[in-house]
Amino acid sequence: MRAVVQRVASASVAVDGETISKISKGLMVLVGIGTDDTPADVESLSNKILGLRVFSDSAGAMWKASVRDIGGEVLCVSQFTLMANTAKGNKPDFHRAMGSEASRALYAVFLEKMRSSYDPSKIQDGRFGAMMDVSLTNEGPVTLTLDTRKFEYVQAGSGGGGKTPRGSKPATPKPVTPKSATPKLATPEASTSGSTDAAAKSANAPDQGSSV
Repeated sequence: MRAVVQRVASASVAVDGETISKISKGLMVLVGIGTDDTPADVESLSNKILGLRVFSDSAGAMWKASVRDIGGEVLCVSQFTLMANTAKGNKPDFHRAMGSEASRALYAVFLEKMRSSYDPSKIQDGRFGAMMDVSLTNEGPVTLTLDTRKFEYVQAGSGGGGKTPRGSKPATPKPVTPKSATPKLATPEASTSGSTDAAAKSANAPDQGSSV
């Protein structure tokens, strides 16, 4: 699952000119669901969204408080286009997005998890599958992207090879320890052989001190 999370002063969703949901200070969350996402992804994403420290605390220190800490609101909108593949050509490819009915069911599980983990009255929603007009005032601006399967989209190495398996970290090459150069020593066999060859040559040489 993927999400684009924005810290907002306010946000709203309208369908056919009618505002169907709105929030004040809090988070605007666009959610994309992939073909093989599961309730485990729902658990991971919902916990991360509610725990993100993107607000100031009571002392004014930045990045100290979550939306729960400040009692803020969350507006969630289903956004299948977050799963688009734009690597080839100019037309987005949405094959990674889960089908309509299956994603509707999993998105409902996501909303239920958000509401059960926080104050249900503070979790608002758009309208699944509808053409929506989304308005917001981004405060900062602060915008974060989340992906429960982030390792799938990391290239393995700089050579542009295949992608790492989904949910796996790229392999880290092991450092190579250089071997110390060790001078070669003459072996006893080589020394003995050299002595033997010299003795043989001396035995076969003519005695230059004697008469013929």
